[in-house]
Amino acid sequence: MVVRHTRPARVRVAGRPDDVPDDVEVVVVEVAVDGVAAPDWLSRLAAKAAHSPVPTALRPPANGAGRSAAVLLLFGEGPQGPDILLIQRSSKGRVHAGQPAFPGGGVDPGDGGPVGAALREAGEETGLDPAGVEVVGTMPELYIWHSDNRVTPVLGWWHTPCAVHAASPDEVETVERVPIAELVDPANRLRLRHPRGVVPSVAFRVRGLLVWGFTAGVLDGVLTAAGFERPWDRSRIEDLPPEVVDLSARR
Repeated sequence: MVVRHTRPARVRVAGRPDDVPDDVEVVVVEVAVDGVAAPDWLSRLAAKAAHSPVPTALRPPANGAGRSAAVLLLFGEGPQGPDILLIQRSSKGRVHAGQPAFPGGGVDPGDGGPVGAALREAGEETGLDPAGVEVVGTMPELYIWHSDNRVTPVLGWWHTPCAVHAASPDEVETVERVPIAELVDPANRLRLRHPRGVVPSVAFRVRGLLVWGFTAGVLDGVLTAAGFERPWDRSRIEDLPPEVVDLSARR
């Protein structure tokens, strides 16, 4: 006999229902609560990302220094297939001015942790309705020395999309749903050389955005882990534009 155990897609359940005998096969059927259930590739990515190694340059200080923060890697299904939500921070800002980024910010006492902070910040910055998001996992904490933030990337599935916009103009200039197909297009991949002379780092040029730094590094790792990456010319190296360098130097 087979028992079909139906559960909401936003609830992650391990094991089998308590009232089903051990000799009965259980088939778990995922049903979206308000929209489309999270795709298998995202569930696999979340399981893999939870234990992904942290590069030496991004390891949080052992003494616990740094401000707790979180970003939301929000994946959805758009007209061109899977996409991810990105923002461009205001050029008027003090830290990370003008840079493309994931929605996110510092963890406040009332957030209950990184997940709550990522959803709250995304709502404040883009008008996102958190009720339309299924959180599928988190990645290990990463440290950004420039802003002294210990950042937890939160992986989300946008099962019920809503309209988004630059809801906080003082912090955000633009909001974009960027198709994964555009991010992995070899024509949109490059590496950028910083005038400080550090090793050139990965970058993306999409939708009028030059995605670089921390955001590009996380994106590159996630796209590779999800199996989306396509071969691209890593010898394509450009200098970081002077205006971008000037904005990034703000403190």
